Order: sequence, then structure tokens, then C-alpha cells
Amino acid sequence: MKPILILLAALTIQTAKSQDTFSIVAVDSITGEVGSAGASCVDLFQLGLPNDDFLGQLIPNVGAINTQAHYNPTNQTNATTRMNLGETPSQIINWLITNDVQSMPEFRQYGIAAIINGDPKAAAHTGASTDNYKNHITGSYYSIQGNILLGQEVLDSMESKFLNETGDLACKLMAALQGANIIGADTRCNSNGTSSLFAFVKVAQPTDIFGHPSLNVSVRTNNNSGIEPIDSLQTKFDLIHNCNTLNLTESKDFHKFFSIYPNPTSNYLTINNKTEQLYNVFLFNMSGKLTYQTSIDKTKKIKISNYKSGTYFLKINNKNRAVVKKIIIE
Repeated sequence: MKPILILLAALTIQTAKSQDTFSIVAVDSITGEVGSAGASCVDLFQLGLPNDDFLGQLIPNVGAINTQAHYNPTNQTNATTRMNLGETPSQIINWLITNDVQSMPEFRQYGIAAIINGDPKAAAHTGASTDNYKNHITGSYYSIQGNILLGQEVLDSMESKFLNETGDLACKLMAALQGANIIGADTRCNSNGTSSLFAFVKVAQPTDIFGHPSLNVSVRTNNNSGIEPIDSLQTKFDLIHNCNTLNLTESKDFHKFFSIYPNPTSNYLTINNKTEQLYNVFLFNMSGKLTYQTSIDKTKKIKISNYKSGTYFLKINNKNRAVVKKIIIE
């Protein structure tokens, strides 16, 4: 009897692991950022898993893969291999369907986004046998997918929050999770009074090493604790990443790392990088809306002749520092 009990225990753990509910992958083809976020009503304390972000795989400056519904790590590894070969999200998904490690693609759900020759691409797969409610939404640079959901409203709310967030990719992914902050979004958590039991968000910069994204925040909670993991995740996220662009203030040490000219300007703005590092560049208007973003290695010339006159804030950051400069457009 002992071998049978061990087998049943292993099957119970695998079943619990297998279902991952709502998630999103997205890329920013301008900054080269790639990101993943997700949540599920699975008690990871009971499973003893070391990582809360296992369903998302990031390949810096290339793309992001979310593997869920009867999660199998070999399928995720195979998808990563195909992405590193330069295949598009659609090609990767077609390969996964044909070459599923257990020959059961009808139970799987995938969301994949990548930067292909400088352009964003996204695709998704929801197997016919994935637990209801199930569906996915894809845009040009993102994919949102879920199963065991309260309904389509969960995915629609995630997409709306994601698209309406004016911050960077990390802020947009966090906003997408807040869109699913609904009791019973994963229907198994309805009795717990929460959307899920664990949640994560992570973003890799182009210069990050595979497996070590610059931003990786996660939360796991116990079943029946009544603690909303997305709210807890937001608290941790806010401590290390600022999405409140309205409170941008000039950095006194900006000139140590960058020079800009002319300022005021009415045609072009040139930025010189005095360091040896790669940075992301964001231009916000006074309302806090992101109006332009790019990256800079040495020198960047930005055309601003089509911008309305006024005060703007230029934010330049990477994982080591962040600086802000006020820009006047005449």
C-alpha cells in the first residue's frame, strides 16, 4: 500500500500545481523590456515550491512566456528554446501544440509575447479541455489569459487597466493584476474571500542576465487566510517601483550622468550619456502621461517639434539609478 499512497500524494501535488489562473505577458519594443505577471488560487506553502513566479519565463530583450493550466516545466523549457531560436510567438505555440511533452495540448494554456526584428508580436493558446471559464485576449504587444475564472469580465478588466496605465511596463503589469482583484476571480478562492492565493510581477531589462530580472516581486498566502495577495503585492511593489509620475522632481545630480541641450527647445532635444551603461528614457507631460520612451547608450536625439508647448519631465533610469530633468518645450 505504501507505494500507492506515495503515488496518490504525488498526483495530488501535481494536480494542485497544474492549474494557474490569470496572467499576462507583454513587451516594450522601444525600451526592450519584457515582463510577466500572474496569480492563482494555489497554496504554494503546501506544495513547498521555492518560487512564486514559476509560470512566467523571461528572456531579456527577446520575450516572455507564460505556461499555465496543467503546467509542465518541460513544455516551458521547450518554449524558451524555440524563442531563443528566433521563432515568433505563433510559431512557438504551434510547435508546442504539435510537440506537447505529454501529448495533451488540449489541457494547456499559453501566453507569449516577443520582440521580433524590432517589432512586438503576441499569441496565445487556450486548450479546449482547460477548466472553465477560460479564454485569452491578445494585442500587438501583450497576451492576457486565464482559466477557472469568474468570467470574461476578469480578462476584460485586466486589459482595460493595463492599457489605461500611463507608466512603464512594470506599472502596466501591476495595473493588469489589479484589474483581476475581484473576490473569486479564480473561482476556487471565492470561499477564501480573495482573488487568488499567490501573485507575482517581474520585468527584465535588455541588459539583465537570464533568470535574474531587475524587478521580481511576489507574494504567497495560506489558504483560508483571507489575505488578498494582489493588495499585498501592490504594497511590496510600491516600495521599490514608483508609478506616480505626477510627483516627478528634478534630480540635483542629473548633470553628473547626462547632459541635455538645448533646454528650452522647440525642435530637437539631444541627450548625452556620460556613463558606460544602457538606460531607459521616458518623457512625461505635466499631467503625468507618458508621451515618449526610448533607450540610450551614448547619444540620443529626440524630435519634439510636434509636441505642445509646456513643461515636461525627462526620466532616465536603469537598475542602478534613476534621474529626472525638467524640460521646457517652446
